[in-house]
Amino acid sequence: MYLRSSAEILFFFFSFLIFWILFESFFLLKKIVSQMTEEKDKYGKELDLAVRIVHMACSLCQKVQQRLISTASEQVLAKDDDSPVTIADWSVQAIVSWLLSEFLEGPNVCIVAEEDVQTLSKSDAAGLLAAVVNTVNECLVEAPKYGLQCPKKAPGTSKILEAISRCNSTGGPTGRHWVLDPVDGTLGFVRGDQYAVALALMEEGKLVLGVLGCPNYPMKKELLNYNHQSHQTMPKSPPPSDIWEKGCVMYARRGSAQAWMQPLIHGDSKFEWPNSARLIKVSPIDDPSLATFCEPVEKANSNHLFTAGLANSMGLKKQPIRVHSMVKYAAIARGDAEVFIKFARSGYKEKIWDHAAGVVIVEEAGGVVTDAGGRPLDFSRGLYLEGLDRGIIACSGPTLHDKIIGAVYASWDSSNL
Repeated sequence: MYLRSSAEILFFFFSFLIFWILFESFFLLKKIVSQMTEEKDKYGKELDLAVRIVHMACSLCQKVQQRLISTASEQVLAKDDDSPVTIADWSVQAIVSWLLSEFLEGPNVCIVAEEDVQTLSKSDAAGLLAAVVNTVNECLVEAPKYGLQCPKKAPGTSKILEAISRCNSTGGPTGRHWVLDPVDGTLGFVRGDQYAVALALMEEGKLVLGVLGCPNYPMKKELLNYNHQSHQTMPKSPPPSDIWEKGCVMYARRGSAQAWMQPLIHGDSKFEWPNSARLIKVSPIDDPSLATFCEPVEKANSNHLFTAGLANSMGLKKQPIRVHSMVKYAAIARGDAEVFIKFARSGYKEKIWDHAAGVVIVEEAGGVVTDAGGRPLDFSRGLYLEGLDRGIIACSGPTLHDKIIGAVYASWDSSNL
């Protein structure tokens, strides 16, 4: 009887033990699945809103660019560094700031952006400011088209100036900061050529998502090369029947290993997620002799002579594609080019808004972006990419990247940089 009781006790003990282990395992598995789901959905709301905002900004820019080229009715001003600025720059900055504040972040939203209100606040800038206010409100009226609510009352001058001036964050290693270039490549914009609307989110000094709107990006890569004269008399034509003919928005979330591309919204169409989105991947080419490389159009902040010598030493046979703006990153991410090389002239400092969105998209599409020493770009040190080793190299993959880094070291001593 005693032995039987002992056996029963052991049976119940081990049964309870097994039950407890299964019970704990179930809740552990549930917790792991929950964490995985949360990680997958992390920044989902931010990315969704950012994509819609960039679509709206692209629509605004297209209208301003069309008027600028066809009637020369818009003002183009020069900033202190002689780079151009238009009403599109200020208007997009106001739109992005207002929408992020209204739908996500509240009035304390932190935005690192390129433009300020000094020029608009001058006594002789009343006409320019009025044009910005009108452009912003024209855009906000179309918010429902993109699944967003338009303001009950149109923002007045003071509200729009407040939205622009709110973009005064200096970034840094802590906190949450949106990084905006309202019209990247304004010179290309005023010439009817390539430009981009770039928006990224940085948290605790790390980029977590990027959205890049490229309104003039052609679906045929041979049309991508810089040739602004062919665009200076852009015809007034109806929206293309093929939604993929020209213009897109690319986006990616850090850690997803995926980058996506959506067509722009044409005519009376409405934005409905996922808006015909398709995955994009970098090119598989890793042979330098077969690679296509991009470089900036402007010679003022890029050393074309050094990049030409570098390309020659590596055996790159194709002529470079010279493209305005972060469209160069878009070309790498979509597989239309394999290499983007930029070596700035002495004294030029790279701004974080000129690279943030593009870097996220290229890396999540399978590419590699570093400085010329092979180190990741550091966006946590304020407005500039401080500590940058010589230049920036974006490639379609690690094999090609390693070859370029080696060529840089071999060529550097003989250069005049």
